[in-house]
Amino acid sequence: MKANCISCQEMVNTGNHPRLGDICNCPKCDARLEVVWLDPLELDWPADEYSDDDDGYDDNF
Repeated sequence: MKANCISCQEMVNTGNHPRLGDICNCPKCDARLEVVWLDPLELDWPADEYSDDDDGYDDNF
């Protein structure tokens, strides 16, 4: 099965029977992606790649 890379929109092959939590790499941009939804197949950044408190703002201003 295939889904779009969220970084570059390239089609990423996730194998014949993807499961939630499976990790794959985009062949074009080498982004590390996780299967987060099966129907329709959807990829996102892996949960361990970011934390909820990392909002991009400097809390120590």
